[in-house]
Amino acid sequence: MNNHESTHSGWPPISNGLTDIGRMLISCPDRPGIVAAVSRFLYEQGANIVHSDQHSTDPSGGTFFMRVEFQLPELEKRGPELEQAFAPVAEAFRMDWRLAYAGRVKRLAVFVSKAEHTLFELLWQRRAGDLRAEIAMVISNHPDLGETVEGWGIPFHYVPIEQGRKHEAEARQLELMAGRVDAVVLARYMQILTRQFIAQYPYRIINIHHSFLPAFVGANPYARAYERGVKLIGATAHYVTEELDAGPIIEQDVQRVDHRHNVDDLKRIGRHIERVVLARAVSWHVEDRVLVHGNKTVVFA
Repeated sequence: MNNHESTHSGWPPISNGLTDIGRMLISCPDRPGIVAAVSRFLYEQGANIVHSDQHSTDPSGGTFFMRVEFQLPELEKRGPELEQAFAPVAEAFRMDWRLAYAGRVKRLAVFVSKAEHTLFELLWQRRAGDLRAEIAMVISNHPDLGETVEGWGIPFHYVPIEQGRKHEAEARQLELMAGRVDAVVLARYMQILTRQFIAQYPYRIINIHHSFLPAFVGANPYARAYERGVKLIGATAHYVTEELDAGPIIEQDVQRVDHRHNVDDLKRIGRHIERVVLARAVSWHVEDRVLVHGNKTVVFA
């Protein structure tokens, strides 16, 4: 399969106009000369820098972050040579770094349970061309959305989670995704992933939840928030780690509410915010705009 073409009949193809575009993601101890060294290296390789962002946590001994996007003819062919040539520069500045190839379209597995709103937002954004990724499959622990998903031309896999047999279910999920998926999106997937599953996709599993945490954990958060009379509701998208709902945050948003909103209103408003926040986070991830630093992120959005 051509990695730059749509996998779904009737869907607009993802443009391969980025074939010669590379993205360097860099973090290292801050010191003078980092930007100059990276720019000089790319110039000597014949690359043209088209976009650059940087941030320092502290110019005197902090951590420096950089995302530089460049154009280089025949990047796919020259990539390994380029990475090898950059290694001495990276070593000199003690860089944590990687080279991402913009022309390699990332493939997503979307996990759902019964709620459909965040999944539909991803589907619409992909069809509209706003999400530059392929939705390779949808996996669910309930069969409810199967017919709808298949109507979009996307494979749907029903993998039930039976009590005491989660490891077996996850083994099946990993088997379905093996070699076919770059990242996992939990679009209101109402299951806790095991440590073993998370280890297969480090900082490549994105989750969405309401922003009431940690105040309203557990069941019926909107009802409990209504009883408390909250004035703000929102949503948080984050990377999944072993610590439940405590991974690095990618994106958040809120909306004001008041005494005129009932529980159903809060749920409706909350669904809208969840859709938007998750879609933003996924887009930024697939466009290589997120750098993880400890339990935080730097997002060059």
